[in-house]
This record gives sequence, C-alpha cells and structure tokens, in this order.
Amino acid sequence: MSDNFATHAVGLDAPCGRHFAITPGAAALNPRPRAIYCEAAGTATIEDAQGTSLVYTLAQGQILPFRAVKITAATATLIGWE
Repeated sequence: MSDNFATHAVGLDAPCGRHFAITPGAAALNPRPRAIYCEAAGTATIEDAQGTSLVYTLAQGQILPFRAVKITAATATLIGWE
C-alpha cells in the first residue's frame, strides 16, 4: 500500500503514525508518546522529563497531549500515540 506522505517531515502537529499499549511501571516509555489516549476511565500517575509525577483523573476517550516519560501507576487503560 502506498503512502503519499512518506517523504514528508513529521512534526508534533502531524497525525500520529503508531499506537501502542501502555503498561504502567518503573521503566521509561519507549518510545515516548506524543499523546496519551484513555481507552477506559481511571487515574494515571504520569512522570515528566524533570522527574515530577502527578496523578491525573482521566475520562474514557480523553486525549492527553503530553509527552510522558513514565506512567508509574494507572487504573485507566492507556494507549500511547507516537
């Protein structure tokens, strides 16, 4: 299948081209997502590039446009978009 946009640069405002399930834990996310999609509502403890962790309460279908380094805990079901 051809991709008419294969030669275009991908910026942060471009659509994501990959998705992956996020499993909470101590390991850094690899790759770091451009955004996080909440498949099922709950909470997520998200760590940023400075090492600061905050607990987010997320609704089903919510998109969090945040480049998280780690998701250390979650009751929500999360999908990373990259």
